[in-house]
Amino acid sequence: MALQLYNTFSGQKEAFQPLVQDRVRMYVCGPTVYNRVHIGNARPVVVFDTLYRLLKRNFSDVIYARNITDIDDKIMKAARDNGEEIGVLSARFAQAYFEDMAALNNLEPDVIPYATQHLPEMIDMIERLLEKGHAYAAEGHVLFAVDSMADYGKLSKRSLDDMLAGARVEVAPYKKYAGDFVLWKPSKEDEPGWDSPWGRGRPGWHLECSAMIKKHLGETIDIHGGGRDLTFPHHENERAQSCCANGVDFVRYWMHNGYVNIEGEKMSKSLGNFRMVNDLLKQYPGEVLRFALLSAHYRSELNFSSDLLDQAWRSLDSLYGALRETESVAAASVDLDGSAFMAALEDDLNTPIAISELHQIAKDLNKAEAGDQAGLRGMLLQAGEMLGILQQDPESWFQQARGDESISAEEIEQLIAERAQSKKDKNYARADEIREELKAKGVVLEDSREGTKWRRE
Repeated sequence: MALQLYNTFSGQKEAFQPLVQDRVRMYVCGPTVYNRVHIGNARPVVVFDTLYRLLKRNFSDVIYARNITDIDDKIMKAARDNGEEIGVLSARFAQAYFEDMAALNNLEPDVIPYATQHLPEMIDMIERLLEKGHAYAAEGHVLFAVDSMADYGKLSKRSLDDMLAGARVEVAPYKKYAGDFVLWKPSKEDEPGWDSPWGRGRPGWHLECSAMIKKHLGETIDIHGGGRDLTFPHHENERAQSCCANGVDFVRYWMHNGYVNIEGEKMSKSLGNFRMVNDLLKQYPGEVLRFALLSAHYRSELNFSSDLLDQAWRSLDSLYGALRETESVAAASVDLDGSAFMAALEDDLNTPIAISELHQIAKDLNKAEAGDQAGLRGMLLQAGEMLGILQQDPESWFQQARGDESISAEEIEQLIAERAQSKKDKNYARADEIREELKAKGVVLEDSREGTKWRRE
């Protein structure tokens, strides 16, 4: 089937057709790097990484960009609180972000633009908006005049009055209309700033994405993604800036993922229930976190919990188990086109159905005759790669640490060697004792003619 994507702008699923045949340009909003990222920040990365894999399979020319916001009031405050240079702090947390996202098996985007490296492009866009009457300068600020755009609010489906209520905008005396948003603002002497025709200052948050998209991907892109919370005001304002400055459509397909709740409650600072990715990685493999994030449809809310993570781990154990049992079989290359798995992914990235199809492939592999195993093993590996999972060596998967382990892999191997020697010496009591000792520590031994394998439970 043709790829179908839900377009926030139209409010319905549409057949995906890029602006230029066989050429796709996609942009996803990245982090503001003032702290480690939480699991809610990771969801759009995993979602759009999965879409990126699908697009690369279906189209020959795909460019995916995801930005880094490295200048922002939050960054400035964090740097002051830490007694740290802004550039040092933002670089440190950008690197931490890259490491956390790589641990979740995300591919690196083709383009990673930094806001501070695109000031000339931002200033140029502001000048174009001023020339066209969509912006005005006042008291060192430059603001976008929202009432200058006839269909402002169409993306978020809000009237100007509704948007005022939802945006928590500051009604400043220099604004002609309370809903006008900042394109440029003055910087104090102790704040970072850049020279501009309106004085020393820095850009508004919404401006950077519009400028970076135009430079790296063009005036019109195929897909713009991000979390649902960005629909308004950020994406609404991006659309306003770009459409008015460039005079053409900005985005063909707007895509937004749903919120992440924690143990049934909204994730919020007031509840103190943020789950940071680097903390979770101390307890769970990144692949488990990724699988959990893909277990619900990307547009639905996801209830992130310990039960969900444990279930994800068990599911991956089942899938890796099928690969482990057939590790002597060379995987055959298969065509996934027309498969139920691909049909699910191409139906607006329906990962829950795609995962259920993975389990069916694994079930068929477990029951397959020798002549059918190569094709099914290849199908399971190729389908897993589309979701960013099942690419580890199965033995390594089962032998990795699970939480606070009381015994290391080296100690396990030593005990297995001692058990083998005990059996040779016909000291079966000691051999059984070692098996039980390991079992008590969550390690299961599996004896076969080829020797003894082990896995953690």
